Amino acid sequence: VQLQAYGGGLVQARDSLRLSCAASGGTFSSYDVGWFRQAPGKEREFVASISWSGGLTSYADSVKGRFTVSRDNAKNTVYLQMNNLKPEDTAVYYCAAQNRLYIGRYERPYDYWGQGTQVTVSS
Repeated sequence: VQLQAYGGGLVQARDSLRLSCAASGGTFSSYDVGWFRQAPGKEREFVASISWSGGLTSYADSVKGRFTVSRDNAKNTVYLQMNNLKPEDTAVYYCAAQNRLYIGRYERPYDYWGQGTQVTVSS
């Protein structure tokens, strides 16, 4: 399956942004999807994930209550709604997918990765 993350941009603190992860080339509805991000000079970190059905989600503590992950399997797309953005949310955001019934925070189980989209939050 091929993934394409898009929707990033330059916003101000407390603004909102919605990222999309569009999939092609596979049965997307059978894949769990995770969002990860990498800030300059830092390791990539887990942000949020959603199960293949959308029934289970998981969030990093740093985004809990501000970010919401959802999916529309009819459109082969997963979304990351980001509200009340902070400068520390500045990073390249990646989506990843796997069909191992896993929505945890470790990268290894994820087999497919998108190319990333830049999110910059100014203060």
